[in-house]
Amino acid sequence: MNPKALYSIGYGVYLITSKKGDKLNGQTANALIQVTAEPPAIAIGINKQNLTHEYITQSKIFAVSILSQDTPLNFIGQFGFKSGRDINKFDGVNFKIGLTGAPIVLDNTLGYLEVKVTKQMEVGTHTIFVGEVVEADVLKDGVPMSYAYYHQVKRGPTPKTAPTYRKEEVKSATAAKYQCKICGYLYDPEKGDSDGGIAPGIPFEKLPDSWTCPVCGASKDQFEKA
Repeated sequence: MNPKALYSIGYGVYLITSKKGDKLNGQTANALIQVTAEPPAIAIGINKQNLTHEYITQSKIFAVSILSQDTPLNFIGQFGFKSGRDINKFDGVNFKIGLTGAPIVLDNTLGYLEVKVTKQMEVGTHTIFVGEVVEADVLKDGVPMSYAYYHQVKRGPTPKTAPTYRKEEVKSATAAKYQCKICGYLYDPEKGDSDGGIAPGIPFEKLPDSWTCPVCGASKDQFEKA
């Protein structure tokens, strides 16, 4: 089997949020589809290791924030590469509590859905949650973030718990590439770091000491030659 055939499947990039009692948590996800129109229902795939999985399993609710294409990498990194067991992911983030009680992230969000779980199915490392959309709204116009744009243009890495995770392929180049040991972000000197104001052509060794990973915020000493 050639797994590269799976790489052509299209995905978006979303924030999935839920609650457990008075605790809130959220994560990034790309495995989301609409399954029916009447009544509107969607399905998402969530890794069983993730704290959000625990919250959805208990509360039977979740919200989806549809991210815009210009969402900064560090914003995605806060929800996708850090654990709610260690930090409050909602610190410094604009959000509101929806009709279901789930938190709805407003920053970098084009629109949102509130969902009540009606079915769930265990599939290996993940659970597929199917739910009815009970509320939805559009917050602003814009282009939604696709996984292809996030990965190919913004060069964002994929969490190891994602259903579409694959190890970053490092191709030979004149200047050495360095990879973040925390989240897997690959610094390519030929492309620079547009989010961090680093122009193409600057080797990793020449980056200022204050430079940090644009995804998870790790310092330079957390990178290794790829």
